[in-house]
Amino acid sequence: MLINRSKTRVSPTSERILEKTEAEMKFRGNGKLLWNLTKNSLAQQSPNGIAKKVLPASSYSTVQKTIPLEQPNLLKYHVLPLEETLNRFMTTVEPLLTPEEFQRQKGITSEFLKKQGRELQLLLEETGSKEKNWLAHRWLKAAYLTYRDPVTVFVSPGMTFPKQNFRDSRAFVDYTARVIYGLGEFNDMVHANKIPIVKMGKNELDNSQFGKVFGTCRIPRRGTDEIVYNPDSDYVVVIYKNHFYQLKIYSKEGKLIAAPCLAAQLENIVLKETQVGVPYGILTTDSRDNWAEAYEYLVETPGNRDALKTIQGALFTVSLDEGTILKEGEETDELILSLIHGSGSKINSGNRWMDKTIQLVVNPNGNVGFTYEHSPAEGQPIAMMMDYVVQKMKEDPSFGQSGSQDFAPAQKIQFSSSNKSLEKSLNVAQENVDKLADALQMKVLKFNGFGKDFIKKQRLGPDSFVQMALQLAFYKMHSEPPAQYESAHLRIFDGGRTETIRSCSNESLAFSRAMQDPNVTDQERAAKLREAVVSHQTYAKLALQGKGVDRHLLGLKLMALEHSKPIPEFFKSPGFVKSSHFRMSTSQVATKYDAFMGYGPATDDGYACCYNPRDNDIILAISAWRHCPITDHLKFVKTLEQSFFEMKNVLEKNPPETKSKL
Repeated sequence: MLINRSKTRVSPTSERILEKTEAEMKFRGNGKLLWNLTKNSLAQQSPNGIAKKVLPASSYSTVQKTIPLEQPNLLKYHVLPLEETLNRFMTTVEPLLTPEEFQRQKGITSEFLKKQGRELQLLLEETGSKEKNWLAHRWLKAAYLTYRDPVTVFVSPGMTFPKQNFRDSRAFVDYTARVIYGLGEFNDMVHANKIPIVKMGKNELDNSQFGKVFGTCRIPRRGTDEIVYNPDSDYVVVIYKNHFYQLKIYSKEGKLIAAPCLAAQLENIVLKETQVGVPYGILTTDSRDNWAEAYEYLVETPGNRDALKTIQGALFTVSLDEGTILKEGEETDELILSLIHGSGSKINSGNRWMDKTIQLVVNPNGNVGFTYEHSPAEGQPIAMMMDYVVQKMKEDPSFGQSGSQDFAPAQKIQFSSSNKSLEKSLNVAQENVDKLADALQMKVLKFNGFGKDFIKKQRLGPDSFVQMALQLAFYKMHSEPPAQYESAHLRIFDGGRTETIRSCSNESLAFSRAMQDPNVTDQERAAKLREAVVSHQTYAKLALQGKGVDRHLLGLKLMALEHSKPIPEFFKSPGFVKSSHFRMSTSQVATKYDAFMGYGPATDDGYACCYNPRDNDIILAISAWRHCPITDHLKFVKTLEQSFFEMKNVLEKNPPETKSKL
């Protein structure tokens, strides 16, 4: 994910793509802190890491009631010329195909350009002429709402906070209350339009996603889910031992309630609930159709309908988890896994509500973070929230003390006793989440050999450098290049979401081969590395301008589906299939803190890697599937670390040319 620094990488950070900040901000009563956070978090966004399942864009219900933002200067999302997209597509598939496959692909692509593609292009251009953003609502549906695998692992990332050390239970609830207060303060800034508007070049970046994360919830439906937005909510839902409580965080006058008052309510909940409740939350971890079926059983009872509506209407949920003992050497691995899936039904997977966009998770063992449901927004608002709260709490020991003292006791949310059908759904969900938790393997690499500072001194972009290290590590292990996904934000467009940065290129393959060829000199290797980085930066810049290939091709396929036309053979061609099978699913989510994001792989035979390049180190969360015989996340981590050092070595032997002062 790029962040935004000139490079505002698509919320992947496409190198953050351009690491020099060319962004300009309009301040609306915000201070230096917000500017710095926006500058540092801009492009954050994680690839959705989902196997994209595209279904017809038939009508579906999403209850839209988001915070209105006035940004009349945002661009309309375009439809690129078909020939331009297909030419770029051919360049991206060449390193993934044999010479024979590439020649065949040329013919298939040429035929598509002349016939079916041209017909679908006309339909897309007509659609695009009538809509401010033809992609946004189709992407929401195709990539998320019709996706039937669980959001757990497959869609929802975890975002860590710096590790805490709670001396006792009082410190645990005090900290949690202060974080709740900080998130409420951030919510107030969103409502007051105080999130700075950043520019990329001359173009404003869309801030609408900030208004879509608080109070938002996904609703399970058979076939296609819904989303409901409740931005004016004034409460959170606390989950403890699988029990649910409604906790008001605003007074009757609309002022944030002081953190000590919130802490007292949290302490009361912890003292009151001594037995584990029915894990209704575990239903939300299951496949969407399984959960939709169970949801239908739940809402048969009026009391349950009210309970569900209360949970769905919360600004966010707060999971007070059961403490677990961390294994030495695996602390950070267990931290991110606990955020992604809750570590299984016997630990904390039932203490969740995976449909909520924001879940704050706090464990007495010091593990803290967000689980975020990806449908309504990219990772930037989530990462910015974490940065904001952590910085406020660090700078001000009394943060949260000055709020309102006018509070109401937390109210327990009651579910009716389950019936036989619901009990079966609970058992199935428990079995499935346990299988999923066992299947996902994760290793967090805290690479201390160097960080952004060294890379910048080589006059290279940190994001592109890390992307090439991932290409090299995969090539070393598997003797072939992977199709590699990195997400770029489309926030110069009204309602823009993401485009794909295709990180695998002819240049990245040439670099990987050179590093493995004993006959190639270090000087040649350094040159190949620089060429690969430039190639990645070039594509990332294009993606940020909406000039990638993936969303345009998706639009053409959707036109065929929406108009009941046959899907062209092009979409079954070797180039399209191989270049869309992202064996490396990656993103950059940057923060200056000891924190990172993680998620599951997009393919059965691939890896996911989310990374946080800091000044002097790089934190990377790398995952793979246990059932895949050809991937090995631990070996990949070692190979990636080796690749970093080899790249550093060739660059130090061949430093960048110094610019003449004349």
